[in-house]
Amino acid sequence: MSHTLLLVDDEEKVLDFMVPFLRQEGYEIVTARTGKEALSVVRERKPSLVVLDWMLPEMSGLDVCRELRKTNHLGIIMVTARAEETDKIIGLEVGADDYLVKPFSLRELVARIRSVLRRIEGNEIAMQTIERGELSISESQCRVWKSGQEIPLTPTEFKMLLSLAAKPGIVYSRLQLLHAALEDDILNDERTVDAHISKIRRKIETDPSNPIFIQTVYGFGYRFGDRT
Repeated sequence: MSHTLLLVDDEEKVLDFMVPFLRQEGYEIVTARTGKEALSVVRERKPSLVVLDWMLPEMSGLDVCRELRKTNHLGIIMVTARAEETDKIIGLEVGADDYLVKPFSLRELVARIRSVLRRIEGNEIAMQTIERGELSISESQCRVWKSGQEIPLTPTEFKMLLSLAAKPGIVYSRLQLLHAALEDDILNDERTVDAHISKIRRKIETDPSNPIFIQTVYGFGYRFGDRT
């Protein structure tokens, strides 16, 4: 599997040092020179991992790390010339997965990247988190976030949302959603699905009357928007 890496540093020579080697290692590389640019690139390109310089103009690497951790599960390796133990602890506490002190060798950088990616891939399998636009849905935790803000759902609402979000674009009948949410099938009134969907929309949609996430397919049922 090919991974996209975002390299964030305001020094062109540092990026020139890292980019060719990492591309030879098979990674797709995107770059940013400021913290704000980095956040924009993450939204657009959705990299697997960010190599993030501590000292950046406009917005520090620590602030970028904090912001990314609100809504993203990507890997973050903090790069800095600060070698003090307290600095390393601060970097890890704000959400970095690893910490690399300048100057460093390219082989060490690649080793750290591979290590973090392996941990992330293992965690993703365990967490089974679904990312759909602004929504993050954790199956194992039965929790939902929109733009980093947790949204409270009932167990029935969560199961319906999870079923739809797991397969965007696929149409589910009301009966299928009912069975997904109520496995024992005690209640078999398909009209209750409409009531639950209405409640979910009020919680997750910016405009429930014009839903982006859960769309009605008239005469059939519901589907999760495949362009979120």
